[in-house]
Amino acid sequence: MQIHEIVALIEKLDAKLVVLLCHHNADPDAICAAFAFSQLLERLRPELEIEIAAAQGPSRLAKSVLKLLPVKLTAQPRIEKADLIVLLDTNTIQQLDEWGERVKASNSPLIVIDHHASHPETERLATMCVTNEEASSTCEIVHQFFKEAEVELTEVEAKALFLGIAFDTRHFVIATSNTLKIVADLIDAGVNAQETLPLLSLPMEYSERIARLKAGRRVKLLRINDWLIAFSHVSAYQASAARALIGLGAHVAVVAGQRGDTLQVSLRSSRDFHKKTGIHLGRDIAKPLGEYLHGMGGGHSVSAGANGVGDAEASLKRCVRLLKERLK
Repeated sequence: MQIHEIVALIEKLDAKLVVLLCHHNADPDAICAAFAFSQLLERLRPELEIEIAAAQGPSRLAKSVLKLLPVKLTAQPRIEKADLIVLLDTNTIQQLDEWGERVKASNSPLIVIDHHASHPETERLATMCVTNEEASSTCEIVHQFFKEAEVELTEVEAKALFLGIAFDTRHFVIATSNTLKIVADLIDAGVNAQETLPLLSLPMEYSERIARLKAGRRVKLLRINDWLIAFSHVSAYQASAARALIGLGAHVAVVAGQRGDTLQVSLRSSRDFHKKTGIHLGRDIAKPLGEYLHGMGGGHSVSAGANGVGDAEASLKRCVRLLKERLK
């Protein structure tokens, strides 16, 4: 009964201000989970003041979703004044950019709610970690909170959770049976799936198309056993480029992006690769890669990322080494 533990902590602290933080360039799962969670807290503790913020703001798609939900994001969260800080869909402090150091310096309790593989540093900082790698999304975890609290979802709360789950499951392509049961519950709460799903479709920007094409042009292929590993580099849209390389036929795609000394690496794999090799990109590749880059890494079994400082070429070679070790 984790929501009751969270509420008990709020009552013990006699908390007045709770700050909910999402990772940089927050996607619909992060934003929608934060919104639904804030609504639940308000209904359980009406006197609470709650702020929602996303480092560097929401993603382009999340901005579109925000137009449909009564969500108010603050650009300057009062981290130092918060009685309680909650990270949603954010498993490393570095995903908060400059806010990360402010969270570290805070004496307030920290709660992490996430469906990614937990990170040791985050676990050390957190008062409470509510993580579930089997959940399709953070919205799925928040849905469980509503069930535990025996609070009925409003239509707008159900719509937010539906959008977050649909986004993180690629429109339910990688949904589990439990996820689909939750979706059925959200539809029963008033969500019109046919009207809501198209809200997650936006035309691809010209610059993203260019990034994908550049990644394809620069790709280097490596065959390990029967697996094709694609490596490339672009200055932006690394995640999109990695997804595109998987779509072109690679079993694993690693795309690096460098700006000065700052490095960002996105990793994607096919589900078949994960199923047959047991390699978890977040835990087995991104996490040690983040440590190598003096930064952080993590993510899902088939979708992960790492950031830090260093050279793009060296980081790709490190990925080759990590993959070869796991595929022996």
